[in-house]
Amino acid sequence: MTREEKWKKDETAIRELVKEHDGVVKTSELYTLGIDYRRIQSFVDWGVLLRVKNGYYSLQEQKLSEDEMIYRLFGEDGVLTMESALYIYGYLPVKPAEYQIAVDKNTSKSRFHLNYPFVHPYYSEPKVLALGVTQTAFGGGTMKIYDRERLICDCLKYEDRLDREDLKKALRAYLAEPTKDISRLLSYAKERKVLNKVQNRIGVWL
Repeated sequence: MTREEKWKKDETAIRELVKEHDGVVKTSELYTLGIDYRRIQSFVDWGVLLRVKNGYYSLQEQKLSEDEMIYRLFGEDGVLTMESALYIYGYLPVKPAEYQIAVDKNTSKSRFHLNYPFVHPYYSEPKVLALGVTQTAFGGGTMKIYDRERLICDCLKYEDRLDREDLKKALRAYLAEPTKDISRLLSYAKERKVLNKVQNRIGVWL
């Protein structure tokens, strides 16, 4: 096999592997093709592969959107929360500059060392992480997101991390929801230890 034939064979295998993994592959997965790190770098230099972050690659021509990138990197275990979830629910008019994602507290912090897109992780105990999780269409797939009641509780719990006006908009939007579940909201509020905040900030409007 000539050098050119070897290159074409490896390139075809890489493209198939990336497709099988929804657009993003790990270095370890590329190694299974018998391609070492120096050869991976060659495919980066020649514009076949794009280094998404350390240890993760996509195809150069894919030009994934930010949402698609987040789904492929965190869709398996991450939960959209805070401003990211508020925007998805239509509670905020402007998409936030960074993605807020809740993950297990034991998740490696190196996963969030991204140059693009910007991600703000919220580390949680497994039990807390699972509370109020539902799903939403996102980035070409389905990703976990906190339901509206859990989200409102977290926004009150971490209100010092939110813009004051954004919090007001979120609370008003939630109160206008015809399907809001106040019983569930109060249950979550007890779990998240924000019952007094919920009663004081929302109770007067009910």
